[in-house]
Amino acid sequence: MSEQTTLREADPLAEVMQRERQLLDPRVRCQPHLVRALLHPDFLEYGASGRMWNVDATVEALAAEEGFSEMATNMVPRLLSQDVVLLTFRTDSVERACLRSSVWVHTEGKGWRMRFHQGTAIQTVAD
Repeated sequence: MSEQTTLREADPLAEVMQRERQLLDPRVRCQPHLVRALLHPDFLEYGASGRMWNVDATVEALAAEEGFSEMATNMVPRLLSQDVVLLTFRTDSVERACLRSSVWVHTEGKGWRMRFHQGTAIQTVAD
C-alpha cells in the first residue's frame, strides 16, 4: 500500500485541510511548482473579486503576490465520496473577510488536488 493511499484511507479530511493551509502559506504560493502540485489540471476558481481563474492564471498570480497574509478559520471538511472532499472555511485579512469553499479530488499517483474553489467576500461587523 502506498503512502498516498494510506493517508487517504487514514484521514482524508486532515490531509485536505493540510493541503489547503499549504495554499494559504506565502512560502508555498510563491513557488509555481508547489502550487501546481496542489491544483488539479482542470482547476477553476470563482474569486471573491468575481473573476474566474484557471490553473495557469492562478499560478502566475500567486507567484507575483507580495505581502499575502490571510488567516483561515472555521475549517469544516465534508467527505462527499471516497475521492471527493468539500472544505468550507473563512479567511480574514486587513482588506476583507471571505467565506470560501474548495472541492478536492483524489487521483491515483497525484493524491489530493484542488479541483474547484470559490471565495465570497462578506461584510464584517466593522463594515
